Amino acid sequence: MEVIYTLIPGMIFLGLMIVAVLIWAVRKGQYDDLEGDGQRILMDDDDEFVPARKQKRPGKNFPDTDD
Repeated sequence: MEVIYTLIPGMIFLGLMIVAVLIWAVRKGQYDDLEGDGQRILMDDDDEFVPARKQKRPGKNFPDTDD
């Protein structure tokens, strides 16, 4: 029975700390963009490795040949 007198204040203190961290996270903007991470994972980051496309010039039948 004595241990319950220690556990109850400890759990109340732990609960208040969790609520304080949640309030701090909300104020710092941690939950502002909930869908951004889900969209960002779908974006292609390796554009620098993809070779650039050559633009077609009007009147040229073979755009791969250099003049």
